[in-house]
Amino acid sequence: MKIAVLGGGNGSFAAAGDFALQGHDVRLWRRDAAAVAQHRATGSRIVLKDSNGRHDVQLALVSTDIAEAVRDAELILCPAPAFAQPDIAKLLAPHLSDGQVVFLPPATFGSMIFAEAARDAGHRASLSFAETGTLPWLTRKHGPFEVAITIRAKRLPVGVFPLKNADHALDVIGRAFPGVIEPCGDALSGALMNAGPIIHPPLIVMNAGPIEHFERWDIHKEGTQASIRRVTDALDTERIAVREGLGYGDPHFPLAHHYATKGEQWMYGRGSHDRLTDSGDWRERIVLTEHRYMREDLRLGLSLLVSAAELAGIATPLAKAFLAIGGAICGEDFMKDGRTLASLGLGGLDRGALQRLLREGFDR
Repeated sequence: MKIAVLGGGNGSFAAAGDFALQGHDVRLWRRDAAAVAQHRATGSRIVLKDSNGRHDVQLALVSTDIAEAVRDAELILCPAPAFAQPDIAKLLAPHLSDGQVVFLPPATFGSMIFAEAARDAGHRASLSFAETGTLPWLTRKHGPFEVAITIRAKRLPVGVFPLKNADHALDVIGRAFPGVIEPCGDALSGALMNAGPIIHPPLIVMNAGPIEHFERWDIHKEGTQASIRRVTDALDTERIAVREGLGYGDPHFPLAHHYATKGEQWMYGRGSHDRLTDSGDWRERIVLTEHRYMREDLRLGLSLLVSAAELAGIATPLAKAFLAIGGAICGEDFMKDGRTLASLGLGGLDRGALQRLLREGFDR
């Protein structure tokens, strides 16, 4: 199938390389003109490393022209950070066409940002926007055009906007991720499956001292101690309570399964945390106030969770505490400047009206 991948980071290169390895026609778009020129000069190839060795794969296109990249693509995958979504959505919107599926893994309810951009661009096409709870690959780039995949996701719960398009959207996404996709309802349900805002805020805040002290720090190895794990589980309990308060049912994909070596399979499968830390790819220099775990998962992800909790009438004391502490570290008001239902233009909707919108989409 024809797949467009947007972005130049770890997830985008893992996606482009893995899809090309599967035999798909892959077009990679990114804004960095110099990097694109260099990539094209070296043959528009990606070296992908996984447990089966090294694979040198060919992309159909590498371009700074987003219209060229997405033309005739059945699936458009954008694994860029949530804070990059508004700009990319505006660039993409004028070039979408009937039947295309935009998939954001994960998204922090970014599916609404892309859908609203398409609406504001005057689209009346039948478009679908979907998101899931994690990046489909545990991955890091090892060079400009080389990427390592430690683990591929085993189960990806996917929510779709509008929900009435779910059959089509899940079919398209499922052909790119055979045997991996699980429907989880509407796009807000998909957003509330996001693992990042649960795992990463305790890690970035509760390890603030050693992060600022040490030159390099593996936040998932030394930083994941028993006390922090207990806090992660308690924060995840708040997430699940919000899901239940909004009427979403099992499975909720509790984050405890990410760390387990037996029992229920989580998104990456059993023992995935140990494989992540064994790779060594997450030992890195962390700038506390700039890192994605702070700017995306805490600032945007937890503000969305608290906003949804308020609509559901659910208390989220831990989420609010991390928002307050993270905001204090960065000198900002994360609840005011984060991502909420109100900031997405949905603040005036009650639960019934929001559910109708999520099911039916925008009025044409």
